[in-house]
Amino acid sequence: MRLGLALIDLAGLAALLLWGVRMVRTGLQRAFGPRLRLLMGSALGSRWRSFLAGILITALLQSSTATALMATGFVAKKVVGLVPALAIMLGANVGTTLIVQILSFPVFAAAPAAILTGYLLFGSRNTTAHDLGRVFIGIGLILSALHQMVRLADSYADSPALKAFLETVSRQPLLEALCAAAFAWAAHSSAAAILLVASFAAKGVVSLPAALALTLGANLGAAINPIFESTTGSDPAFRRLPMGNLLNRLVGFAGGLFLLPLLSSRLESWEPNPARAVADFHTFLNLALALLFFPWLSAYGRWLTTWLPDRKEKEALGQPLYLDPAILGTPAVALGSAAREALRLTDLLKGMLEKFREIFVRGDRLKLTPIQRAGEAVDKIHQAIRSYLSALDRDLMSESERRRLEDILAFSASLEQAAGVAEKELLALATQRIEKNLVLPATAQAELSLIFERILANLQRACSLFVTPDLRVARTLAEEKDAFRGLEARASAAHFERMRANPADQDPAGALEVKVVRQLKRINGLVVASAAYPILEREGELLPSRLRSASAEEAAKE
Repeated sequence: MRLGLALIDLAGLAALLLWGVRMVRTGLQRAFGPRLRLLMGSALGSRWRSFLAGILITALLQSSTATALMATGFVAKKVVGLVPALAIMLGANVGTTLIVQILSFPVFAAAPAAILTGYLLFGSRNTTAHDLGRVFIGIGLILSALHQMVRLADSYADSPALKAFLETVSRQPLLEALCAAAFAWAAHSSAAAILLVASFAAKGVVSLPAALALTLGANLGAAINPIFESTTGSDPAFRRLPMGNLLNRLVGFAGGLFLLPLLSSRLESWEPNPARAVADFHTFLNLALALLFFPWLSAYGRWLTTWLPDRKEKEALGQPLYLDPAILGTPAVALGSAAREALRLTDLLKGMLEKFREIFVRGDRLKLTPIQRAGEAVDKIHQAIRSYLSALDRDLMSESERRRLEDILAFSASLEQAAGVAEKELLALATQRIEKNLVLPATAQAELSLIFERILANLQRACSLFVTPDLRVARTLAEEKDAFRGLEARASAAHFERMRANPADQDPAGALEVKVVRQLKRINGLVVASAAYPILEREGELLPSRLRSASAEEAAKE
């Protein structure tokens, strides 16, 4: 029973520790995120500068995962090569050890002062001071959680059940290390896991060899997160950097377990303080890996490129280009990237409509396959945008940023529906046009071509509204829905007149034209809804329904 309560207390303190780490990271990203990215971008021209930048940025953000996501974003956009990015990660692994080194000293007394400073700064109207307030509060929470962990370890150090459990696990260093790896992976932080191990070692809850095995596992586990978070797409090339970092740590994991008896005996004689021994081992491990891999980074990068080649261009059509997970901690920048990605949907939809025009007017059957690929790409990008925006922390967002998030979701959803109508309905009609060799009259071809031009112009207006909201342009775009109703009615009436003039001819080409115009009307309605409706709704110019209420009808009769 006591052991169960101890584990619950430990889980709660670990959650407090992780929340503090998160507050520090998000506060620094909001205050200095663009500057940190600029620092990384300027340093990536040299291996040594990259290595030092990785140490600095990771020490500030207290997260090698955040650094990995930043560097992966640069590599994915081909801003920088893989080799300097690998050097960044070697530095990031060393940078993680600095915070462990600092917190392994007795600095817990500074927790109240840090929280008080953070509270005062958090109430400031200055944005940077407000964000730095989050940082100081996070530091205070980290110190408080670590202090409570030490006290908890002290109170349960003599528990027979806890000792028996840890003694059982410590007989299997590999199992022990894997448990620590799982904790670090779940916690998104090797620093948190290693600090917990250090506090246990300081109170004698675990032996030094067991503590070193746990450190090896925690160092490995935190390298797993960037592999799954580095990209919302599936291009293997985007995983070269995180996979390279994981393999680097895996070498340290295997080598450390093999040399564990020798290393633990040397450390016991060199550093009598177990907590300091754990911190020193963590630092020496990552420094040794950096020295081992640094001379071979070029060859290592070539091997990773061969193992994880670039996806072919036609397969990469639906690959997101601008959704960088490293900037999720800065909502304003992340929303800009999501908006830029959403605009790619308009390019894909525009390409689909232009190809449909060639099919219906000229009967070009070669356009069918590209249309299907574009439709699939729209689905993938839309899903990626939704997943990316769902990862944003709304607590960090202002009211205007939340509104922008909703606009991006509405814009991308409407365009995805429009592409769906084109892919399913128009594609079926295009196939019918080709298989039955239905040729429209010259006048109908000219009219249909003009309708396509009109919907493409409306799509361009929707893009402009999405980037720069304008009430007058929104009204003009909304009026296009009525115009397309008139176009459909005119096409239907012309088809009916041709049938009346020649009852023996069912006018299949005319019937096809009416169906095409009807689907184009649906697509145009979705294009209008994508950008014009949010603006008109905020200005109070969009009615909730076109149906007249009963009271309005009675008033009209009177």
